[in-house]
Amino acid sequence: MNCPDGEGATSLDAFQGGRFHLLQPKGWGYRAGLDALLLAASLPDDLDGRAADLGAGAGAAGFAFAARCATARVLLVERDPAMAALARRSLTLVENAALALRLSVAQADVVAPRPLREAAGLSDGAFDLVLTNPPFHPAGGRVSPDARRGAALAMPDPDFLGRWIASAAALLVHGGRLALVARPDNLGAILAAAENRLGDLRIVPVHSQAGRAAKRILVQARRGSRARLSLLPPVTLRDAAGRPLPLEAAIGAGTARIDFGGV
Repeated sequence: MNCPDGEGATSLDAFQGGRFHLLQPKGWGYRAGLDALLLAASLPDDLDGRAADLGAGAGAAGFAFAARCATARVLLVERDPAMAALARRSLTLVENAALALRLSVAQADVVAPRPLREAAGLSDGAFDLVLTNPPFHPAGGRVSPDARRGAALAMPDPDFLGRWIASAAALLVHGGRLALVARPDNLGAILAAAENRLGDLRIVPVHSQAGRAAKRILVQARRGSRARLSLLPPVTLRDAAGRPLPLEAAIGAGTARIDFGGV
C-alpha cells in the first residue's frame, strides 16, 4: 500500500487491541510509539467538548483519546501533508467507523502566525483541551537520517518548544487544559512559555524502568489559572529487571488512567 502524498509504502496497524487502526509510514517518516499512548492515558474520559491534537502525525494520540472519551470531538493537526493524508485515510477505514464521526484532520503549522492558523481552522479560544506530543529532542542533534522522521522528533531551534506551547495556549478557552508529553530537560522551556498564559501546572515524571532517571514527563496546565505548580507522584513502566509492569500493559490496551490529582 502506498501513500499518494508521501514517500511510499504504508502499513495498517491495530492499536489498543483493535480499538482503532492507523495507516502509518513503512520505511519512512514517523511511526507512533508509546509516547502517544502515554499521553492519551493521562487525559480525561468525560470531556464534552472540542480537543485538538497538535503535531498529530498519523493520529495515534488523538485516536486513542477519542476511543477513551466518547463525548469528545477531536481535531488532528499535522503540518506534514503526507502524514495528514494518512490520518485522513485512517478516518475512512471500516475499523474506525465508530470513531470517525468525532474526528477530523487539519493540515496546518502549529507555530505559524495566527491568521494562517485560523485559515486552517485553528481559531484562538476554540478548544477545551489541547493535547500534544511535540518535537522535543534538542535542536541540532541527529535523531534520524530520515528527514520527515527527524522533523517530527527534533526542534528546529532552541526556542521552538516555547512557540509551540504559546500557540497551544492561545487555542484554549479560558480554563481549558493543555496536556503534553516531553523530556525532563524541556521543563525550563515549558515553564517559561507557561508564564502569564497557563497555571495549575501538574507534572508527572515517567520512569521507563525502576531505579533509573525519568526519561519523560507528562505535563498538564490550565489557561488563565493562577494555581501553583504541583509535582505529582511518578509512574514507572518496568521493574528494575526490565519486566513490564501492569501499567505499561494497560497503556497499550487503552485501559490506563494516569492520575493528575482529580483535574
